[in-house]
Amino acid sequence: MRLGNGPVGVGIIGAGNISDQYLENLTAFPDVRVLAIADLVQERAKAQADRYGVPRAGTVEALLDDPEIDIVVNLTIPAVHVEVSLAIIAAGKHVWTEKPIGVNREESRRLLEAADAAGLRVGVAPDTVLGPGVQTVKRAIARGDIGRPLFAQTTFQWQGPEIFHPNPAFLYAKGAGPLLDMGPYYVATLVHIFGPVAAVAALGLRGTPTRRVQVGELAGHEFPVEIPSTVSVLLEFENGGQAQSLYSTDSPVVRQGIVEITGTDGTIVVPDPNTFGGAISITRPLRRAFVPPEPVEQEIIDVTQEGVLSGRGVGLLDMARSIAAGRPHVATGEFGFHVLDTLLSIEEAAEARSFIEVESTLDEVRSIDADFDPHAATL
Repeated sequence: MRLGNGPVGVGIIGAGNISDQYLENLTAFPDVRVLAIADLVQERAKAQADRYGVPRAGTVEALLDDPEIDIVVNLTIPAVHVEVSLAIIAAGKHVWTEKPIGVNREESRRLLEAADAAGLRVGVAPDTVLGPGVQTVKRAIARGDIGRPLFAQTTFQWQGPEIFHPNPAFLYAKGAGPLLDMGPYYVATLVHIFGPVAAVAALGLRGTPTRRVQVGELAGHEFPVEIPSTVSVLLEFENGGQAQSLYSTDSPVVRQGIVEITGTDGTIVVPDPNTFGGAISITRPLRRAFVPPEPVEQEIIDVTQEGVLSGRGVGLLDMARSIAAGRPHVATGEFGFHVLDTLLSIEEAAEARSFIEVESTLDEVRSIDADFDPHAATL
C-alpha cells in the first residue's frame, strides 16, 4: 500500500446514476486519483471513464487485480453490497461502500470481521453528514448553543423515485424503500448528534402493491412493492434523547430534508441531510408571557456554516487521509453497521407493531475538522 506517499489510487465498481456525483468530486480532489471504473455493462463503464478522464474501464476482475488501486468504491445495488465488498477485501483493498453497508446484520458483520482480519478499512456512506452543514450543527450543539439536546423531528415525504428514475424497481425491493434508501441520511445525522440508538418503535404501510415507471425506456412498466412505502418511527437514544421521523413515498405533498433538534434553550434547524450544507438557524424560547392573539415574535439566529462545501467522496477522502495519518476515519464500518442495525430494528418494529431494543452501540463519533479542505493536496 502506498497510502501517505502521494495521491491514493481509487477504483469504482458500478457506473450507474450515483457514479456521476462521485466521479465529479473524486476526479477533482488532489489527494486521490480515479484509475479505473468497472461495471457489468462494460460499455457503461467506458462511457463514464471517457466522460471524466479516467484512464481505464473494464471488468470487476481487472479492477481488483490492478496494483495501483488502494481503495475501491462500491456503487452496486444494496442486495450485493456485501458480496462485492468482500471481493474487494479479498483483493487486499480498502472499501468505501454506498449505503447501506448490507441488507442484513449477519453478512454485514461478516464483512467487518473480514476487513479487520485483513487489516483493511471499510467506510460507509452517506458522507453527507461529514459536510459543513451537519458538522457545523454538531459543533454548535457541543458548545451548548441550544442547551441539552432533548428531541428531534425529521421528515422525508414525496410520491417516489419512479417519477425520475429510469429503473426504480430496486428502490422498492428488500434492502431499500424510503426507510433503507433515505433513512441512512437522517439516522446517520441523528447518531452523529445524539450518539447511538438504544431502542425503536415503528408502524409501516404499503400505499399500493405495485408501482409504474414513469420515465425512460421502461416507462409504463409495473413492478411490485416489496417493502413498506410509509414508515412512522420513534427513536430513543442511549443518552436519553428522543426522535420522531416519517419516511414516505406515498405523499403528493413534497416535504423533505426537515431535521429540527430541540434542546433546553432552543431549536436548531439542520440542513437537508441528503446535501452537504445549507441554511442553519436557532430559534430561542419566548422571553416574555404570550397572550393570544398577539403575534409571536421569537428570536431567530442565523448560524454561520463552517467548512469547505463539497460533495460525495468526502468520506472516502477522509478515510484515505486518516489511513495515511494513522488515525480512525469518521464514517467507519462500525458506524454504518449501527445505522443499518437501527434501520432493520425499525423494520422489525413496524412488522411486529412493538418496541425493539437496538443491540449494537458506538463509541463517541469523531467530527470532521472545521478546516478540512477536500481541494487541498495533503498526501
